[in-house]
Amino acid sequence: MGLTLKGEAMREFGKVVSWKEDKGFGFIEPSSGAKQVFVHIKAFPSGLRTPAIGTEVSYIEARDAQGRGRAESIQLLKSGFSLGPAAKAFVFAALFLLVVAAIVALGILPRHVLWLYLGMSMLTFAFYFFDKSAAQKGGQRTSENTLHTLALLGGWPGALFAQQLLRHKSSKQSFRSVFWFTLLLNVATLGYLVSNHGTWLVEIFEKLVR
Repeated sequence: MGLTLKGEAMREFGKVVSWKEDKGFGFIEPSSGAKQVFVHIKAFPSGLRTPAIGTEVSYIEARDAQGRGRAESIQLLKSGFSLGPAAKAFVFAALFLLVVAAIVALGILPRHVLWLYLGMSMLTFAFYFFDKSAAQKGGQRTSENTLHTLALLGGWPGALFAQQLLRHKSSKQSFRSVFWFTLLLNVATLGYLVSNHGTWLVEIFEKLVR
């Protein structure tokens, strides 16, 4: 499995011409016009990002035990990185929770609403994690209705992050459609609670959590 560097740290130049986000690898086209070189995400500078097509790089060409070429020690010549799906989902979920925290801080909603979102998000993430594990091992699965119910009750930030980080339920279109409906319904309910019309419902919620 070891790699052997070609030459004495001789750096080559090229650009990323293809990338498989779900696999974490792609190919670099050398500036010399030589055959494309395989590259793995681990060869790039560390960070929760993914290389964009057209990213110009320098690299050291190496060989694995089977003699196959691959790029190592990638250096970026120009900025060509963008947030990956998991990072985007995390930022989106975090921003939403910050908005909820701000609403709570202003006294518009009780602090229990924030704790509800945080608790449900962690619980929902755990359900996705165990369902992903069960799918891989052939164990008992969590029903999609359960996952949707958790998202509807405030766990959608955790669900959104889990879908992209674990790559679970992220490509099934029918599931995604229902998920986004539960997300919008939950956010619409939050908006109603924040409005003057939702005061009565907030009062009932406060009584239930006391």
